Amino acid sequence: MKDSWTWRKASASDTSGNQCVEVAWTGRTVLVRDSKEPEGARLDFAPAAWQHFLTSVFTGEPAAQV
Repeated sequence: MKDSWTWRKASASDTSGNQCVEVAWTGRTVLVRDSKEPEGARLDFAPAAWQHFLTSVFTGEPAAQV
């Protein structure tokens, strides 16, 4: 199934095809998928949950539960 969202590859993804994560904004949620398996499973984050996740990643501190 082809989706209509614009997927963006994470800047931390390497060029050899490893660790490739893509995100897309649907207008309501943030989707995350493995770019090597675009038709595979994906995560769906509410905007507040996505912000908490990013804060946790960048600070190294556990995110507050949303």
